[in-house]
Amino acid sequence: MTITEHTVKTDRHTTFYLAAGPEEGPLVIFAHGWPELSISWRHQLPALAALGFRAIAPDMRGYGRSSVYGQHRDYAQEHIVRDMLELIDALGREKAVWVGHDWGSPVVWNMASHHPDRCHAVANLCVPYYTLERGLEHTLTLVDRDLYPEDAYPAGQWDYMRYYEESFAEAIAPMDAQAYRFVKLLFRKGNPEGEGQPAITSTARRAHSMLGMDELPDLPRDVDVVTEEDLRIYASALERNGFFGPSSWYMNHPVNTAYAETAHNDGYLDMPVLFLTAQYDFVCECVHSRLAEPMRAYCRNLSEETIRSGHWMAQEKPTEVNAALVKWLATAVPNIWPRPR
Repeated sequence: MTITEHTVKTDRHTTFYLAAGPEEGPLVIFAHGWPELSISWRHQLPALAALGFRAIAPDMRGYGRSSVYGQHRDYAQEHIVRDMLELIDALGREKAVWVGHDWGSPVVWNMASHHPDRCHAVANLCVPYYTLERGLEHTLTLVDRDLYPEDAYPAGQWDYMRYYEESFAEAIAPMDAQAYRFVKLLFRKGNPEGEGQPAITSTARRAHSMLGMDELPDLPRDVDVVTEEDLRIYASALERNGFFGPSSWYMNHPVNTAYAETAHNDGYLDMPVLFLTAQYDFVCECVHSRLAEPMRAYCRNLSEETIRSGHWMAQEKPTEVNAALVKWLATAVPNIWPRPR
């Protein structure tokens, strides 16, 4: 299945995107997270396209070949949601199924809660509804205090977000200095041995390191998650643009909170929603903690599935992710299933 490259330009923003599948097919838009690219969905695009969907994956704001900005405030959720509205408008569509991962998930949750008329349905990986899009202060109320006692871990697994807020330049300096080594270290499969242990991000401030380590080790590439070509594409984009934009997504919690409070329907989602939990994602930990509880209260048509993977679920376990997405689309959103041509 051929994947093609496209660009949408408006007066305020440029979005680069990958596309696959028939142009008239039902639209599915995939939003990646930090510090990724449209290619993070390289396993999903051809699978959905082969079924007759029009599958789209943009480089999000600050990434790849989309517009990059120089102020933290330029990366607030409200601006990014507007980017996605301009994208779907340029595609000539009223509605899409939106799928997000990591920071792409808050974008999709905000699309669902602020623009339900532009959504057939929404699916997200790893980051549940009513968490990060509501800001860090709200998310801290859901920390598992048995695993993260407040005196030792005041921000729980989210300590790295506090590190960004307090020491942004220090936090991104090692990433900018060694982008290839950083992404090679980052894109790794889940390790079951970490279950029940504090996440490495929980000591970011005291370690003066995003990943709680003195220096970036030069580990071999994890062949179960990325190819050498994948790594080179990620690293090249991050070397060109820098980590300022991607990491500025973390610097807008107060304004994101205010934006979330303007959601329609008191924040309740009535459309079909799919959430995929990563069993071995110890930052977005939804198996043993309360992190997903608000989502279950606010999503009235919710399907959930747990996949035995780490955080980079769509890349580590593509077959399982694709199967879960396709099953949900066929059963929860049957009215948009592609018709034989």
